[in-house]
Amino acid sequence: MRILLVEDEPELGAAVAGRLKAEGFVVDQASSLGEAIEAVLGAEYRLLLLDRRLPDGDGLSLLPVLRTRPAPPPVIILTALDDVPDRVAGLDAGAEDYLIKPFAVDELLARIRVLLRRSSAGAPAPKVTVGCLEFDLAAREARVAGAPLALPRRELAILDALARRAGRVVMREQLEAQVYGYDDEIASNALEAHISRLRKRLADAGARVVLHGVRGVGYMLRAA
Repeated sequence: MRILLVEDEPELGAAVAGRLKAEGFVVDQASSLGEAIEAVLGAEYRLLLLDRRLPDGDGLSLLPVLRTRPAPPPVIILTALDDVPDRVAGLDAGAEDYLIKPFAVDELLARIRVLLRRSSAGAPAPKVTVGCLEFDLAAREARVAGAPLALPRRELAILDALARRAGRVVMREQLEAQVYGYDDEIASNALEAHISRLRKRLADAGARVVLHGVRGVGYMLRAA
């Protein structure tokens, strides 16, 4: 679940990003309109958190760029511009929500959950079942034979990506994009280490699934 946070206030950006990461999200950060445009043209995001007052322009200028993407993500505007015309301009430009600074991060998280549920509402298969494993795509929750399976955030991100394409190979590059932000340093065997630990957790829980590796290509989730 990859989010782009566009915010030029370092302290606020660090606080919001830290809380999002603690909640299991992969977060990329941009502090200018130019960095944000480069990010959305180079990666796929499930959600954007967008400041308006950026050093090189109005954050709303990013929205037409988003609409050129194959599956543009929803946008929450985060700004101190609280006049009614400013809020109307943001929503008319295509943002799904508008949150005024200063805000409580708990409220931001609640709004993110609402948007993600809404964007998943039309999905043909909100839950994926493989073997004894059931994965809720909207809630990002795993269960084995009905019992909740707690996973660290990066293993959860891997399982999310594999469950969405169960029975098909997911390219290594796609998995890394789901698990790591572009500022993260990735050791050469880091992905394999996460896959190995996830395999063990699933086996110990009796999930009866296989994380099948295709050498040099990627991984696939299938029933055992």
